[in-house]
Amino acid sequence: MFLKRFGEDFFQEKTKRIIIICLVVLLVFVSFYSYKSVHYAERLLPKTKVNNINVGGLTIEQANEKINTELTEASVAISLDNKLWKKIKRSELGWQKDHSTALMKIKQQQTPFAWGITNLLGSRHELPSSYDQAHVDQLVENLGNEILQKNVTRTPTTNAKIEWREGDFVIVPEKQGDTIDVAAAQKALIKNLENGKQTVNVEDYYAQPILTKDDSQLKKLKDQMNQLAKIKASYTINGKQIAIPAEELASWLTTDEKADIQLDQEKVTAFVTNLNAEYNTMENPTPFNSTKRGEVAVPVGIYSWTIDIPSEVAALSAQILKGKNFNRTPVVESEVPDIQTSIGNTYVEVDLQNQYMWYYKEGKLQFETDIVSGKPSTPTPPGVNYVTSKSTDQILRGLNDDGSKYASPVRYWMPIDKTGVGIHDSDWQYAYGGDLWLYRGSHGCINTPPAKMDELYPILEVGTPVLVF
Repeated sequence: MFLKRFGEDFFQEKTKRIIIICLVVLLVFVSFYSYKSVHYAERLLPKTKVNNINVGGLTIEQANEKINTELTEASVAISLDNKLWKKIKRSELGWQKDHSTALMKIKQQQTPFAWGITNLLGSRHELPSSYDQAHVDQLVENLGNEILQKNVTRTPTTNAKIEWREGDFVIVPEKQGDTIDVAAAQKALIKNLENGKQTVNVEDYYAQPILTKDDSQLKKLKDQMNQLAKIKASYTINGKQIAIPAEELASWLTTDEKADIQLDQEKVTAFVTNLNAEYNTMENPTPFNSTKRGEVAVPVGIYSWTIDIPSEVAALSAQILKGKNFNRTPVVESEVPDIQTSIGNTYVEVDLQNQYMWYYKEGKLQFETDIVSGKPSTPTPPGVNYVTSKSTDQILRGLNDDGSKYASPVRYWMPIDKTGVGIHDSDWQYAYGGDLWLYRGSHGCINTPPAKMDELYPILEVGTPVLVF
């Protein structure tokens, strides 16, 4: 019984002692914490950093002095090619020397009693920039110009790109060079001026490739360009098919800054310009498969065209980007309404050598006759022309070789050029064909037997090409 009572007393005594010790420790902690809180009532809380400068535990005056020493009056060293390029104090750029107002705002935001939490977590602040912007801009611009001069002798960084090689588009990997990223170096300088760091080494800012060989979009573009390079593209002009060489078409394909496939407009324009130079009928004769003489070259007449180069470049580019095989006729310019780049299979053929005329419609012969063309002194001009109009009961007027005037009435009149030459009946001719043109030839018109003109006039339409050769 005695032992039991003794154990209970001992346990109670021990418990009291523990409680007393804890209360003492708590009182000491509270006293210490309260003391520190009072201490920080006039100071910045511990681990307070302003522009990376530790001003914790300092008064406003002390913090201001430390910032001036370590930030405002300290030099910022800028290295280029691992050598000192410029050393400059922030105060020389207009950075203010008195930061009391900003520090007081920071202190007012702090609660002295929270010094313990701040001691664990810290507190970071940035001083508002107060540089003379003109000075800073000039320094940044000078640095940029200096870097640009240095970059001239350095190896540029290149992005991965797509190139045509040995019949295929392939991805050429990016290359890391040693040129400096001017914008990144300038940005770093501005940031370091503000955050308290004292060195800027532009060698830390090599230009980095934006596109790499593993870029999924680049791989997709390569596949698309290979598909476009394999299309069969051609033109048909005056019955002749002109293929665009695959290698040449591939050389036109390129990509823009948005990684979209485009065509090099200078190269496409050069191709269309050459196409026009070779085939336009305002400057070149028209090859023609004649009835009796086989292929002949018919000189330029009024039925002529030239390629509308800007419009055709745009149209050709758009058609290629569709990615399908095509054969097209170019967009052309002409004074002739609805002109075609091919004579087609509806036309009038006037063979001066054989003194004969044919009219074909949709490839089928509709009409033929002997004629009498212009005499040697007023020959019928050869050329690719067309029936510009039709009329009846006209009087053709002009001058004879001796200067006298003539007036010839005709029943049917179909002019074919701008010089007054046309197809008409001629009841004053007693025969046609052969060499009658040498001594009974016209003033340039195509004299046709009256009975034959009765057949031709109703069926020949305005706009029909007339090839005279």
